[in-house]
Amino acid sequence: MAGKRKTKRAVVQRENLAKPSKWRLQHGPFEGPIRATDPETGTPTQHRRAVDSLGMMLAHGTITPQMHEAGEIFRGMFRAACFDGMSTSQLMRIPGARVDTLSTMQIDARRRVAAALDALGGHDSPGGSCAWFVIGLEFSVREWAMRQGWAGRTMHGPVGQGVLVGTLGMLSMHFGLTPRSAAA
Repeated sequence: MAGKRKTKRAVVQRENLAKPSKWRLQHGPFEGPIRATDPETGTPTQHRRAVDSLGMMLAHGTITPQMHEAGEIFRGMFRAACFDGMSTSQLMRIPGARVDTLSTMQIDARRRVAAALDALGGHDSPGGSCAWFVIGLEFSVREWAMRQGWAGRTMHGPVGQGVLVGTLGMLSMHFGLTPRSAAA
């Protein structure tokens, strides 16, 4: 009489939590880990920083440091204007108080973002759209190019990168980082 066959147990591969997951790696690379100590407890920690599109373009020499700085200035103004934030409700409600009031800093940042978008040709121009989605909302160039199109045609990735380089050049002149005489 033959004995029963033993079934092999499936070995579950556990994900290494010290490294970024496969899902996270498909959305962009990471720099190497930076070792530091936690200031409160003194225990050693390891930080990984995700590389953004502007940082990668600067590292590859696609854009100048002035263009990178202009992108960072626009991104900072965009965040200060709270265009990227999620609206939340107040935990403690005060009768007669308005929830949707803007601070003077937010209003000033929104005016500066609007002036920068006007310098790029407005919201509906390729430069304005690229600044809003790629620099402000931090979409990837490829993702923005696939969803954006003009005259009924979609935009290819390399064309989108060219639009981003042109946008950063215009922002660099708008913020005074590149003199107008050097651009001509």
